[in-house]
Amino acid sequence: MASSRARRARRAPRRRTPVWSALVAFAVVGATATGAVYWQGHARPGADGAVSSSSSAPSGGEAAVETVEPAEPVVDDDARLAAAMASVTVPDGAEVSVAVLDPDSGGSASYGTGAFDTASIVKVDILAALLLRAQDAGRSLTASEKAYATAMIENSDNDSASALWEAIGTADGLDAANARFGLTGTEGGEGPLWGLTRTTAADQVVLLRQIFVAEGSALSEASRTYVRGLMERIADGQRWGVSAAADAAGGTDGSAWALKNGWLQRSTTGLWVVNSIGRVESGGHGYLVAVVSRGSGTQAEGISLTEAAARAAVSVFTDEAA
Repeated sequence: MASSRARRARRAPRRRTPVWSALVAFAVVGATATGAVYWQGHARPGADGAVSSSSSAPSGGEAAVETVEPAEPVVDDDARLAAAMASVTVPDGAEVSVAVLDPDSGGSASYGTGAFDTASIVKVDILAALLLRAQDAGRSLTASEKAYATAMIENSDNDSASALWEAIGTADGLDAANARFGLTGTEGGEGPLWGLTRTTAADQVVLLRQIFVAEGSALSEASRTYVRGLMERIADGQRWGVSAAADAAGGTDGSAWALKNGWLQRSTTGLWVVNSIGRVESGGHGYLVAVVSRGSGTQAEGISLTEAAARAAVSVFTDEAA
């Protein structure tokens, strides 16, 4: 089995999300005695901040200038999320990172950096890797694999996760699948320790996009539908987390959310890792959200933190649309 250092050496550098900017151009049409003359220029902001255009018409001619509306200001969604997170209470010593994507517009935002232990959110990744292996082999999941998958996602059963962790080839198998999914900051846990896989909030949104968005996904429609269905049927008592950002506080039947949570009390510190990933409906619109955290004194404290961070993330887009 490859060491964690060897796997890290094989990883591609993390890509940065491009920032889009707008350019505004105008066209001027000048009529002369012999014909029409066309040329282009860049609109410049005037003293009052409005975009204006000016050009001298050819001598003896008459110029017609196309009216150009002021350019829309570039919105920094990361800054908007940072501002929203300023109102989130983070317990002393705790850390949190959150990422959100609007699949329809392509808008995204992230807050916080660094890799976090996954705890049980990695079970979605394990299932995605299993389905990818089955696709490559041209087969469906076996009855036992489906039984393990159902228990692993809906009930967060650890024994089932361990069985499928072995089936995908442990960390090496997970890392190979993630390379195809486009994850660049996730590394499988050592040996049987799938819960100590390390990931980032941004990587978890990349994984969610593989499951919830057809375009660019390595997973077939059947595979994506299968994972989504399990994530919509999470057991009672495990429906907290990103669902707090969904319409009507997420409801009770998964109609407004599809999620997987993870929680782990670290034996070395006694502090809690509490994470939540999924898709939520808010204002009739779907968002992919991932929250990872560590250092909470209790599980309940960690749950409150992940829910507040999820609400802040979705507010970047819902408050903008309001």
